[in-house]
Amino acid sequence: MTTTKVLSVASPTSAFAKTTIETREVGGFDVRIAIAFSGICHSDLHQARNEWFEGIFPMVPGHEISGIVIETGSKVTKHKVGDRVGVGTMVGSCGECEYCLAGRENVCLKGNIQTYNGRFYDGTETYGGYASEIVVTEDFVLSIPEALDMAEAAPLLCAGITVFSPLKRWGAAPGKKVAIIGLGGLGHMAVKFAAALGADVSVIGRSPKKIEDAKAFGASAYIDSSAPDFFESYANNFDIILNTTSSNLNVDQILSMLRVGGSLVNVGLPGSDEHFNPFSLIASMKSISGSNTGGIKETQEMLNFCAEHNIAATIEVIDASDAASIDAAYDRMLKSDVRYRFVIDAATI
Repeated sequence: MTTTKVLSVASPTSAFAKTTIETREVGGFDVRIAIAFSGICHSDLHQARNEWFEGIFPMVPGHEISGIVIETGSKVTKHKVGDRVGVGTMVGSCGECEYCLAGRENVCLKGNIQTYNGRFYDGTETYGGYASEIVVTEDFVLSIPEALDMAEAAPLLCAGITVFSPLKRWGAAPGKKVAIIGLGGLGHMAVKFAAALGADVSVIGRSPKKIEDAKAFGASAYIDSSAPDFFESYANNFDIILNTTSSNLNVDQILSMLRVGGSLVNVGLPGSDEHFNPFSLIASMKSISGSNTGGIKETQEMLNFCAEHNIAATIEVIDASDAASIDAAYDRMLKSDVRYRFVIDAATI
């Protein structure tokens, strides 16, 4: 076994500490990656603090990973030593169910193997990207195009694909009006993608200080959702509304802003259940849906799209020489005080 340096939490109430773990041996179809950067996703905070479900501790979070291949198994054909690569939210799936066979490993019926806070099918725990190295099966390793900066590419492996997939699926394109609720880690990427896909993009939020950023990312308008006539002013206006926030919404009022046949798509998880009157769905043939990252093929498509359209995450790089910097980043995330994604410089771990 090979030992690698990590940033881990021993329990939901523990501070981050510098420790080591043993990575698994490189099997025939595996690659070992020297991690360069690891994005910090809001879901890292939820899992490290046991806010969604009981976690596996000690925990090494991180599923937005960019790095360089430093070792390959004897049967690897997709990657070679020196390649620029990335790893996202999963490191395995059954490979046999109808969804895996269709390239939708993210909705594997057996349950995909999460990059961290998960288990391989043999019960072995998985550890994520807040680390110096990681070993991953080649089929779940993405190629990062040369045109992309490695630090700015890391958040694309979760934040990027999480919004790219639904925008493509629900048809963001020229002639379509798209509203993005929230301009955070997910929202800022959604604006960039929707604009690049040719849609007319508006941001719905409560932070006037973000107006210039929204327009720089490609939005034609920033809409203040606290305005008293907000919903009436934008009734029957949008084809797609993508909710990237974790706030509970007045769903019926949001639906009123959709055109006939429009879709409200959720990629953020609210704190409690939401309710709506189905009449408006039936009367105007609208839909409410959700989206869960994307498969490996679609994630590679997204990375290639970013390279072609000069799209990357807007980031703050964290020096992790002091493990307390991660706790500080988590505290800032809770206050929405990040522009717009934290990325750990793995060389400092």
